[in-house]
Amino acid sequence: MGPPSSSGFYVSRAVALVLAALVAALLLALLVLALRLPPWLEPLHYDLELWPRLRPDELPAHSLRFSGRANITVRCVAATARLLLHSLFLQHERPAVRGPLSPGARGAAGRDMQYMVLELGQALRPGSLYELQLSFAGPAYQEIREGLFFNVYVDQGERRAVIASHMEPTFARNVFPCFDEPALKATFNITIIHHPSYVALSNMPQLGQSEREDVNGSKWTVTTFYTTPHMPTYLVALAICDYDQVNRTERGKEIRIWARKDAIANGSADFALNITGPIFSFLEDLFNISYPLPKTDIIALPVFDYRAMENWGLLMFDESLLLLQPRDHLTDKKTLISHIVSHEIGHQWFGNLVTMNWWNNIWLNEGLASYFEFGIINYFNPELPRNEIFFSNVLHNVLSKDHALASRAVSRKVENFTETSEINELFDLFTYNKGASMARMLFSFLNEDLFVSALKSYLEAFSYSNAEQDDLWRHFQMAIDDQSKILLPATVKSIMDSWTHQGGFPVITLNVSSGAMTQEPFYLGKVENQTLLSHSGTWIVPILWMKNGTTQPLVWLNKSSKVFPEMQVSDSDNDWVILNLNMTGYYRVNYDKLGWKKINEQLERDPKAIPVIHRLQLIDDAFSLSRNNYIEIETALDLTKYLAEEDEIIVWHEVLANLVTRDLFSDVKNYDMYPLLKKYLLKRLTPIWNIYAAIIRENVAVLQDDYLALISLDSLFAAACGFDLEDCLHLSRELFRKWMDCPEYEIPYPIKSVILCYGIALGSDKEWDFLLNIYTNTTEKEERIKFAYAMSCSKDPWILNRYMDYAITGSPFTFNETNVIEAVAASEVGRYIAKDFLVNNWQAVSKRYGTQSLFTLIYIIGRTISTDLQITELQQFFSNMLEEHQRISVHAKLQTIKNENLKSAKQSARIAEWLRKNM
Repeated sequence: MGPPSSSGFYVSRAVALVLAALVAALLLALLVLALRLPPWLEPLHYDLELWPRLRPDELPAHSLRFSGRANITVRCVAATARLLLHSLFLQHERPAVRGPLSPGARGAAGRDMQYMVLELGQALRPGSLYELQLSFAGPAYQEIREGLFFNVYVDQGERRAVIASHMEPTFARNVFPCFDEPALKATFNITIIHHPSYVALSNMPQLGQSEREDVNGSKWTVTTFYTTPHMPTYLVALAICDYDQVNRTERGKEIRIWARKDAIANGSADFALNITGPIFSFLEDLFNISYPLPKTDIIALPVFDYRAMENWGLLMFDESLLLLQPRDHLTDKKTLISHIVSHEIGHQWFGNLVTMNWWNNIWLNEGLASYFEFGIINYFNPELPRNEIFFSNVLHNVLSKDHALASRAVSRKVENFTETSEINELFDLFTYNKGASMARMLFSFLNEDLFVSALKSYLEAFSYSNAEQDDLWRHFQMAIDDQSKILLPATVKSIMDSWTHQGGFPVITLNVSSGAMTQEPFYLGKVENQTLLSHSGTWIVPILWMKNGTTQPLVWLNKSSKVFPEMQVSDSDNDWVILNLNMTGYYRVNYDKLGWKKINEQLERDPKAIPVIHRLQLIDDAFSLSRNNYIEIETALDLTKYLAEEDEIIVWHEVLANLVTRDLFSDVKNYDMYPLLKKYLLKRLTPIWNIYAAIIRENVAVLQDDYLALISLDSLFAAACGFDLEDCLHLSRELFRKWMDCPEYEIPYPIKSVILCYGIALGSDKEWDFLLNIYTNTTEKEERIKFAYAMSCSKDPWILNRYMDYAITGSPFTFNETNVIEAVAASEVGRYIAKDFLVNNWQAVSKRYGTQSLFTLIYIIGRTISTDLQITELQQFFSNMLEEHQRISVHAKLQTIKNENLKSAKQSARIAEWLRKNM
């Protein structure tokens, strides 16, 4: 961009009088209370220039400066003498406005409110075009990866740096003054000034390069890029790097993956490159809408807090989620990369091409992209168990957190937003997982043709524009109205609003004797005969179901209760009903006693008659319902009797997640339940243990494409060794010793944490010192975390004391990956050792980990308390370490722990009694 012309007017610091600044600040405060820009101006185009001062020979330590210019073309929509746009952490010089108006204006920035204001001498005219000319400067940080930031890393033995951006949701204002709202789309001409040894990337292909000198005579490269499509500010992207790349062409469009030179040379980017093009082609064909940009760059950043970002034309990834290392063959890494790449490419349609109007409906971006990542994976890997993977990765997590009283709705009301931080909080489990579950449920009561047809229509209608949730429902309704095969009990909007406009989900209860079905909100800790806070809503519930293994026609529960005579069961042993086919509905299912009894009998008679996804569902629903007082714990336990015949490891994973925790092994070995549960589970677990132990010993490579085994083996081995299964302990010693004798040997990744822990627990200081040496010579963070936790598994007090001393003194080693005191305190032996260590070293522990760590330690050390006397003893223990306000907080925390422990003890007593009867 050249110098500003002589037309228009300029605002200098000299005319920014104190009174004017105060008036502008007051006006600013009044204007931004609603968190939204006033509808006075419509941005049309940005000419944006950014100049980060990064030199390869002067790598920054914590921050660096950048400067820039933004010329923003706007259309005046409503007459105003006041301009308001976003700006945060930026210093501005000589803002100017060009257009049909008279000179005279003042400017002020509302730093705390993330806005800047320009006061003009006269009102802008509606319908006229103006250009805002803004020069600015600001900071880029290494540790704060928002807006413009940088990573310092090692490549080919040298320290280097890469600059990147992250603008979503509201960080574009940290990089350049702008209209930083998703509905205020515009086109962008982007120019990046950078050191000649670096490559500059942005949303569009490079247009040209030139040279510029700074005031010191140093030469910089000026890279310009083609004009972007109409898009929001949060998709603006840039990177400046000293990377290599691999590339391919898909349907005439170039795809490049950029990464550290070492990573490119060893082929780590090849897997991602090879799947990216086919995913683009699949979605183009599915929606019959071509990807509109001429290229796609994907860059692997050494550290990226947001995992991945879908910027149009320049996708950002944390390198750990994009690059496949040779040692990753026995991990779920390949599937993980496939999921995340699919998700981000899905955003090129859901989010980039069609954008939600405001952040309250961010699920239209994230939920739909999350849903389609599973469709994409299934298309390319049809052998993968789609329903079980969706349950494990998505549904299980969100159902365990969602409940009627406290959870937010997927779609929020716009007026409920008062702080920018509330927008950031929307990128959560409910947006991604529940949003994906909403799309999956919608698909389940339509069909593929209708579902895809409606989305095509939606995408075509709102391309390069913005949409509300109601717009999506309207296009589904149009698809429904154009056919007669599928009939719904209400409009799509009525059905889906009942799920997206209220938090929580229902529990559907079926009485198989009468066929009566009811719905009620799911609460955490339902209390009988006690009035709970009001949750007046009901859901319009699609009920897909099976009877005796045969799929039945869809029915709807569109009120609080309804009778379905076809769901009654007879006295026949083979008569049983399961609701929520393939777990496509977002709800939990309960049955009367007869319903549970019939299912349990079928499991004991022939478990394979019930599909794997429903064996998972039955365990998950039953234990969740029992924990929250909807059914008795004995009803859930009855479902485990058949487990000796269960050969699906993912089902065992779910069983163990509900019955076996680390607290079980560290807290109750001297109590009633542990020996009973040990005997009960080992009797049933041994057959599947034998299957996988043989695989580990004989041909572990066969597991590399078994995703469910890869994510489940850790819990199977942890339970087997935790229950002292001799073969598990022997295998742990065997594999650990094999690793010691030959460090090039790789312990199978899925069970590595367990083998490391028990290798240390069963060994001596020789094994511990060996692992410490491996730790100190390892740079990869994930591996260091594994090693650090494993070293806390020792059963020798002197080793654990030495370990904690190393941790707080930093000598001779520094353990930065985990809180060593917490790790030691979490074990059976370590709890008491850590407690004594805290007494003698509290000041050093507090200095090393901060007083906040104490609250975690309170929970760990106090997890067995059950009396007020024990609370008093722990209070006295902690009293010398705390200030008065902290003592009050600690007392409340200990009281909560006691109450939880008393409740848990009652439950454990009931489990023990059931185990005695069912051994």
